[in-house]
Amino acid sequence: MTASPPPSADERTRIVVVGSGWRFLSGISYYTCRLSNALATRYEVGTILMRQLLPTRLYPGRGRVGRRLNDLSYDPAVTVFDGVDWWAVPSLIRAVRFLREFRPEVIVFQWWTGTVLHSYLVLCLVARLAGIKVVVEFHEVQDTGEAQHRWASLYCRKLIKPLLRRTSGVVVHSRFDRVALRATYDLTGVPDEIALHGPFDHHDSPTPPAPRPRAAGEACRLLFFGTIRPYKGLEDLVEAFGRLPTHYTLTVVGETWEGWTLPASMIAGSPAASRITFVNRYVADSEVDDFFGAADLVVLPYRRSSASGPLHIAMSHGLPVVVTAVGGLVEAAERYSGTTFVPAAAPAALADAIVTATGKAGRRHTDPSSWEQSVAAFSRLFARMGVLVAAPSAAGPSPSVAGPSHAEPVAQETEIVASSNQTVPLFSPDLR
Repeated sequence: MTASPPPSADERTRIVVVGSGWRFLSGISYYTCRLSNALATRYEVGTILMRQLLPTRLYPGRGRVGRRLNDLSYDPAVTVFDGVDWWAVPSLIRAVRFLREFRPEVIVFQWWTGTVLHSYLVLCLVARLAGIKVVVEFHEVQDTGEAQHRWASLYCRKLIKPLLRRTSGVVVHSRFDRVALRATYDLTGVPDEIALHGPFDHHDSPTPPAPRPRAAGEACRLLFFGTIRPYKGLEDLVEAFGRLPTHYTLTVVGETWEGWTLPASMIAGSPAASRITFVNRYVADSEVDDFFGAADLVVLPYRRSSASGPLHIAMSHGLPVVVTAVGGLVEAAERYSGTTFVPAAAPAALADAIVTATGKAGRRHTDPSSWEQSVAAFSRLFARMGVLVAAPSAAGPSPSVAGPSHAEPVAQETEIVASSNQTVPLFSPDLR
């Protein structure tokens, strides 16, 4: 296979995105779809989906594998190959054929778990032999659950190096992630770009209810949303909630991962248990808007995080958010007028912050994020890599680029506090 020819004046640059499919539904599944759809506004886009990530019995959400819980779908302009299975044959061979036939100038790998590494290495090798430039978009160095297992951690740290040696560019979600990534791997001479996470507004109702002013002492409905894992800090919220006045209620929506049942035990034993609703499952897209629509305030008390899907869902709904000032969350939320930052692992401070943030409820805040900014970041990286990008044509609109933020930077914790039962990777995303 020869190198892909540069695009002609009337042909858009071809990009292939490789990421999580719908069978093992997670936040990365949504991100892969939203990014592919966004890039398709400027590029000719193909997508290769990782379908069966690992044996189903080993997956924390094994009971829902293969169930259709998503309403989001790929734009018809995106050519989708679904997908690659962990045992490779024949699915990986077919993915290679798809890549050869699509003939992209760039392939963009979404990195979030070591289970896809062997497939990525094969696709990367094929791409480089064909003259296709390789980009890796990092959502985390390694999945937090995998990091607890010595051999899984060693496997990733060793075998990702051949992938990175063949990488022409890197994308991260924040300056925090950039520092953490370069402290972990030698990426000397490899250009990078920061692409702030785009909005997760696919859950938002097209006709959201109009916000109304709140009366003093009126019931305030808090929402925690997302998988329940040791780094999420839900136990801090349950403890903080017990300190709040009785006009506050709390709804916790999320599937338990990694056997992290401490929050569930604390909810059951809380003196405020009668004011807590616990929905302990991964909810379908059709239910998400109802939970956010019924909330006055979203609370995300992470012990650490690189990115947060629930944060972006909350911002797309215009809701006030109390979020810990850790990792990449500072840069994700500092421009949002509904944000109240709080230190991690500090239940008393969290309770005070919730009371303060209640004053921001009753009005819709504007989400500053956009996928157009993400497309612009990728375009800048492609240019730095020497990719000849065809001018936008009538086939797709050219995304506008928002101007720089003038918000004051928020002090970020330099030491990330972790739950006591796990290893601390450098950064961790929670895309749902």
